[in-house]
Formats: sequence, structure tokens, C-alpha cells
Amino acid sequence: MIQLIRETLAKLSAGIAFYTCLPIPQDWNLDFHGIASFAPLIGLILGGIQGLVDIGLQTLGMPVLTRSTAVIISGIVLTGGLHLDGVMDAADGLAVPGQKRRLEVMADSMTGAFGAMSAIALLLLKITALTDLHSDRLLILMGIAGWGRWGQLVAIASYPYLKLTGKGAFHKKAKYSIWAFLLGILLLLSLSLILIVLDPQNWLVGCGMAIGGIAIALLTGAWFNRCLGGHTGDTYGAVVEWTEALLLCILVTLE
Repeated sequence: MIQLIRETLAKLSAGIAFYTCLPIPQDWNLDFHGIASFAPLIGLILGGIQGLVDIGLQTLGMPVLTRSTAVIISGIVLTGGLHLDGVMDAADGLAVPGQKRRLEVMADSMTGAFGAMSAIALLLLKITALTDLHSDRLLILMGIAGWGRWGQLVAIASYPYLKLTGKGAFHKKAKYSIWAFLLGILLLLSLSLILIVLDPQNWLVGCGMAIGGIAIALLTGAWFNRCLGGHTGDTYGAVVEWTEALLLCILVTLE
């Protein structure tokens, strides 16, 4: 049991080190094999931090638009822009015809016009939707971050990786059991249940977060696979960001 706990903590710590900019001591034993299994949990942690930032700024009396903008920016800071970079590279790649050419454009570190426009569109969607969200912001921020990373886990396990090397290639070397998906779903469904219990009048939002989270996470990954014939590290990040943005738009509509 102690050994299992140590292995779990080693993978969780490695996942935090890879997916976020949160400080992890360098002398800790880190195991990066299969860290995508912990991505939904890490999403809940990140969303929780964003929610606490939101509560803190609200306590200070910051207006909702400014506060929402700061919360979304805090998410970028927490991840070092890892997933937003994927959004821009994926958009630049999808703007050109041919799979080979698309992969070449996505590998280019220079951001093109389509990449810049996609990032602007994504951030505008997130900021405006969060501004219009008036209740349960902490739980919803946790939920969208969790479902975005659950969608990433599904994309990693379900679709081929299109490069021999790359920042996401090592994820495919691990085998992901059905339990990894089920545990992530149960964790995220429990969050919807907590939202409904704490705020019964907002039951539609709780149900929408569960159903919409599953649907958008699956469809986003499937769409990138259809366009490219597989996934790359960039599209893994794009799945996270677009799932978050689209789910947030649905939830603010249901509120």
C-alpha cells in the first residue's frame, strides 16, 4: 500500500510539473509514465486555484469584467500557456491543405494570422462567458478545466500520434486502462452532484456540465482526428482549451 501511494504521488507530482508552472521540488521522485491519467484531477486543481483567485478579487471589490479577465489570464499563467500555444499552432496548421503541410506548419514556432485570430476568439469567448456567469463560478471553473483534460486523455488514448517525436509523443508510450477514464468521469460527475446539492435551483447547470462535458470533450478530440488523421501535442492542448471555452458557453446559457 505504501509503495502504491508513493507511485501515485510520483506520477501526480510529475503531472503537475509537466502540465503546470506550479513549483515542484527538483529532488522529488517524478514518474512521467502515464501522467495523462491524472490530467482531469490536475484540471480540478487548476480550476480550483482560478476559482480562489476569482473569490479573492471579488472580495476586494473588483468589477466582474476585470475580474473575469484576470481569472482567465491566471489560467494561462498557471499552465505557462502550454495549451493556448497548441490552439494557435493547430489553427495555423488547419488553415492550409494537406496533412503533411499541416504538420509542417504546426511544427513551425512562428505564429501565423490564423493562430493569432483563434487565440483571440478563444479568450474572448472565455472572458465574456465567465463575465455573464453569476453563480457557482468556483465549481464551474473546476468543472470546465477537468472536462477539458478528460477530453485530452481520451484523445491521447484513442487516436494515433502523428509525429515520431514531439512534446506529446511520450504520452502514447503508456497504456491507459478503462479505469483511467471511468475514474475521471466519476470524479467530474461528483463535482456536478456537489453543485446540484449546494444549489438545487441550478440543477440544469449541474446536469449540463456533466452531459455537455462528456459530449464536447469527445467531439472536440474526434473533430481534430477527422481533420488531421490523428493528434499531436498541439491538438492535445487545443482539445483542452476549446472544450473549456465551449462548455463554459453552454453553461452560461443554461444558468
